[in-house]
Amino acid sequence: MFLLLPFNSLVVNLLGISITVLFTLLLVFIIVPAIFGVSFGIRKVYMKTLLKIFQWATLRIERGAKEKNHPLYKPYVNGIIAKEPTSLEEEIKEIRRSGSGKALDTPEFELSDIFYFCRKGIETIMDDEVTKRFSAEELESWNLLSRTNYNFQYISLRLTVLWGLGVLIRYCFLLPLRIALAFTGISLLVTGTTVVGYLPNGRCKEFLSKHVHLMCYRICVRALTAIITYHDRENRPRNGGICVANHTSPIDVIILASDGYYAMVGQIHGGLMGVIQRAMVKACPHVWFERSEVKDRHLVAKRLTEHVQDKSKLPILIFPEGTCINNTSVMMFKKGSFEIGATVYPVAIKYDPQFGDAFWNSSKYGMVTYLLRMMTSWAIVCSVWYMPPMTRQPEEDAVQFANRVKSAIARQGGLVDLLWDGGLKREKVKDTFKEEQQKLYSKMIVGNHEDRSRS
Repeated sequence: MFLLLPFNSLVVNLLGISITVLFTLLLVFIIVPAIFGVSFGIRKVYMKTLLKIFQWATLRIERGAKEKNHPLYKPYVNGIIAKEPTSLEEEIKEIRRSGSGKALDTPEFELSDIFYFCRKGIETIMDDEVTKRFSAEELESWNLLSRTNYNFQYISLRLTVLWGLGVLIRYCFLLPLRIALAFTGISLLVTGTTVVGYLPNGRCKEFLSKHVHLMCYRICVRALTAIITYHDRENRPRNGGICVANHTSPIDVIILASDGYYAMVGQIHGGLMGVIQRAMVKACPHVWFERSEVKDRHLVAKRLTEHVQDKSKLPILIFPEGTCINNTSVMMFKKGSFEIGATVYPVAIKYDPQFGDAFWNSSKYGMVTYLLRMMTSWAIVCSVWYMPPMTRQPEEDAVQFANRVKSAIARQGGLVDLLWDGGLKREKVKDTFKEEQQKLYSKMIVGNHEDRSRS
């Protein structure tokens, strides 16, 4: 038994040296650069290396599939039915002409009009624009994550060994490292904001609060091995405005807050999230609501209006979609943020799914499972575009302004612009959507009848 003591002490010493070396590497190469907002370029070299490996794996899969006559994976497309952006009136007009040869203004009602609504119904069933926005897309190329291509089959021993090596790297090296960084970032955020909260209001408190927030968010970004490219930084949101962005994941907040200083808006939570919220609000004027208050639109609008009217306060960060979309499209913006008359700073966020899928399917994965998937991905790679500020025009209502901002974000991010409400993820179609189509058709028929009566 005593003969084992030297061996045990050797193991303890080696373990202590390993932990010391790991902590030193974390401090020198990650935490300190995060504090000063600099990068050594290690993540970009890592990304380029991964791209070369993915390209080789994809070519090997394609060659192996051809040798074994396996069907190749079909790349993701936005839709399986080709649709032309035409109006209800134009389509019915075309149906009538091709069917009876009569012009649109000849009859009040044609039986062939039914075919338009039947076709639209079948198209919706076959190619649902809403449901597919809440599921992760499969990739055209394989990135050695089995969850991104379920059609992967055994091709070769080398490819299988490479995949196994990737599992070891992601779970045995990257995951512990990322958990340590996330713990460090969150701990510093809670501690730093609590300490800063005791300082008297003034420039010193504001300066320290800003840099504590930025430092902690940058550490959390590195916990995800996030590689972010920011474009047009001269358009970054300014005090007294509202920053609106498309929403893919809860980490959208970290992505934006690691490059800017924002006031957050959200519901008060319990547990760890509640501790973080209470600490943050001591150092910065975030806008938190009780669960009962969130449902009161007028109270929310009043609190937001009071905030933006004070031009010394931070820009508010809001995701008007109200739910996470899979980063292929932008869905309907809630009008509340656009009713208060503040300057809006649009931001487009586009993730690269080659390295890891950032989309949070909240109906399928809990927060812990989702974060585990993020931390066991290769990396989170995304681009952020700051767009010129936009204001509501005199002739616009809040809905029109929201749609204009949404279209600008979709256009900049290369996303599909959809009019559907993201709430359809869990709710039935509202009667107003049905009534809108009925009104369009009724207006067309009644309008033609009135025209004929005048003539």
